[in-house]
Order: sequence, then structure tokens, then C-alpha cells
Amino acid sequence: MSLFPLDLLLKRIIRHGTLTVVDTTGRAQRFEGRSAGPHVTVRLVDPKFPRRMVRNPGLLLGEGYVDGAYVIEEGTLRDFLEVLMVSTATGEPAGIVGAIASRAASVLGGRNTLGRATKNVQHHYDIDHSLYELFLDRDMQYSCAYWRPGVTSLDDAQRDKKRHLARKLLLQPGMKVLDIGSGWGGLALHLAREHGVHVTGLTLSTDQYETSLRRAQAEGLSDRVTFKLLDYRQEAGVYDRIVSVGMFEHVGRQHFGEFFRHLDRLLKPEGLAVLHTIGRMATPGGINAWVRKYIFPGTYLPSLSQLSPELERRGLWMTDYEMLRLHYAETLKAWDERFQAKRAEIAARFDERFCRMWEFYLQSCEAGFRHRSLVVFQLQITKQIGTAPITRDYMYADAPAQPVAAPQPVAAARATASAKAPRKSPAKAAAPDGHVNGAKANGHAPARTRAKPAPTTAARPRSRAARPEQDG
Repeated sequence: MSLFPLDLLLKRIIRHGTLTVVDTTGRAQRFEGRSAGPHVTVRLVDPKFPRRMVRNPGLLLGEGYVDGAYVIEEGTLRDFLEVLMVSTATGEPAGIVGAIASRAASVLGGRNTLGRATKNVQHHYDIDHSLYELFLDRDMQYSCAYWRPGVTSLDDAQRDKKRHLARKLLLQPGMKVLDIGSGWGGLALHLAREHGVHVTGLTLSTDQYETSLRRAQAEGLSDRVTFKLLDYRQEAGVYDRIVSVGMFEHVGRQHFGEFFRHLDRLLKPEGLAVLHTIGRMATPGGINAWVRKYIFPGTYLPSLSQLSPELERRGLWMTDYEMLRLHYAETLKAWDERFQAKRAEIAARFDERFCRMWEFYLQSCEAGFRHRSLVVFQLQITKQIGTAPITRDYMYADAPAQPVAAPQPVAAARATASAKAPRKSPAKAAAPDGHVNGAKANGHAPARTRAKPAPTTAARPRSRAARPEQDG
């Protein structure tokens, strides 16, 4: 067997580290880059993989790993991804099919109509709740943490993210705050608890909605925090502050104008909003084909050049802009470390293929933030020129002398709420569709997979995302 035509592609792109590929007959071919990097050996298992890979590398690299079309014999998956990501930092080799698909995704950018948005949300966030509890922090923050110098704990970094956002929001007690894409409720509860504001959180994930209600009840904050299973486009209130963390990634390119039109509608004249989203420091383009198909369907990551014109058209002020570099790489690394520590337990509840899919998701996204153009944008937006201070000193004031109270773990909140009162039924939304907290990269799973009950005596769960032949 020959590596043709994969060998031609690898000769052209490998510029970092060393990659050795062993074909199904045992013949090895070595590809060396010009810069020092990891040494990785990959053995092919599927003889058809070289031709398939060349047609659409962005899709087939992930599919091949998950399906076992190749195995990594020397080095790790993280090493392998570094070799490829750094080597192709100036542009991903798309292949013929991949180039067409990428161009189409860039132009269309995700048509997230009301109905489609709910389906896309449920694809990722309404899988087994316990999976997220295994690798997220105590507060269930599924978005980029804020890694101050010297911080090594994920819990501390996520706490600092919430504090950083709160300072940018310039909160005053009694203010009404809208949290678009409120996830499992951690940020909304933090703002109400620490700043005395009234928060309305919007989500389209049933699991996130029900968990948030239980947490608010368990913490005695139900009078200050309201959660709705509702699309932001259907919200009728007007607010002093709006915050959206890790949700904008799910809006879709064609709906950027619609999002800012509703933000303008929902924000008071003297109001202020903070938008936290994954973005690209490069020119506009589609996301990785494998991530788009299996992990986050309908997702589009904006470039700053796509956001500024939308604000300008509506006469909105971008009173502050911050780019968080490498913060998400460190967050994803922390998530993956926690995932790997629980890998055997997760494999028993799901299966080994699910674990390979999940680790490829976490580690490939980490590589995108560490070696490619992925970053996080935080935009502060106002309607009036004088709403926010004209210097940034207030964002970096010393932390409060008294430590912020630790949030009650989600599992404990569930138990407390169950003991206090019967579980509430979700209120019906005006329409069963919309957007939700994202990548979240608050970014950041296969669809509708349900865990097997322990002990593992039930049949293996069926997972739409675990089937490469089905498009997400």
C-alpha cells in the first residue's frame, strides 16, 4: 500500500516537528519540519484513509481518530495536533471538498432560525448532565475562564472571570440585568448574590433551565433571579444591563444584525451591555468542519471586522474592547485534564468511542486557541457616550477584602431543592425555539447521548453524534 496522495499533502504542509506515518503494510515514511517540535508516529489502520483524508482534511482528521482509522503510537494526541496546527498556521489544507464546504459555511454562516436554533442547542447541552459535572468547575461555568498571574485552579479562574465581567458591567444594587445564554445559572446567581441586582436568565436548554431553577431555590435567590426557557428574540423586558457569555457563537453570521437589533431594543437608553464571545483574530471564515458537524452545528465565530460594522449601523458605542489570548487554551486544557481523570468512568457510562470524540473535541479546540487564530472577545457596549468611565481603572480594582462566598455545588443544590419543594415544571415559552448559552467553546458534545444507568447493564446508548455517517 502507498500513502499516495496523503504523502504529497504531508510533504507540503509539515513545517514543525516530525511526523512518521506507517501504512497498513508496515512501511514508514517520515516528514520533518524546519522548526523543532514533537516527534509523532501514526499507524494507519484503514487502507482507504489516505485518499479520503486528502479530500477533506478538516473533517476526516477528526473522523479518522474517532473511528480508529489511525492510531497514535508515539507521542500524544496533543503532540499530533501541535505538529499539524503549527505547520498549517497560515491556513488549513482544506482539500477540494473541504474548500467548497468551508466557503459555503463562511458565506451562509449558520442559518439559525428559531426552530433550528433550539435543535442546535439541544444537540450539545441536553446530553447527560452528570458528564458536565465531571469536568467543569463547581459553578458549572462552560466558558472561557480568566487566568490571572499565579492562578492555577479552574475554580479560581472561573470565579475571576465572573468578577471581571461584573466590573465591566458597572453594577448598582437594584439594577435589572438580562443574561442572554445563562447556562446552568452560575453567572446570574453570582451577580444577584454579590451585587444585589435582579437578573433574568434566558436559555434554550431544558437541562440548564431546570438546573438553574433548582440552584436559585437552594440558594434562596428565587426572588432576585428569574430563569426562562426562552429565545432572546422573544424577551419583552427592558434592562439596565445585558450580559451574554459564550452564546453569540451560536447566533450565526446571517443573524448578527438581528442580534444587535434586539440588544438595542432590550437595553435602556442609559444602559450598558457586555458581550463575551469566541472569535478570530484573522479575516472572516468558517469553523472547522468536524466541529461544525459533530459538536456545534450552526456555529459561526466572528472576526472583529464583522462586529464593528453592526454596532456602527445601530449607533452603538464600543466603549471597551478586550481580546483574551490563550485564556481559553488553558481552560480547555484544565477541562481535558479533568475529563481524562474520569475517563474510565465516562467510558463505562457511554463507550470508548464517545471518549475519543470528546478528547478530540477538547484537545483540538485547545490547539486552535494555542496555535491558531482563535481568541475571546469581550466588548462593552453602550447607547450613550458617557455611560462608562473614560479610563479602565475600575476594571482592575483590588479584589474585595472579604472573599466571595463559594457557590453551592450543582449536585448539592439539586438535593437541597428536592428536599425543600416539589420540582417546578418549566414554564412554556412563547415559542419552543431560539438561541442559548454556548463554547459555550461557553464554547463548548455529541447530540442527545444519554448515559447508561449504573451498573452498566443496559444496552449501549444510541448517539446521533457518535455516527459519522449522520450529519449533526
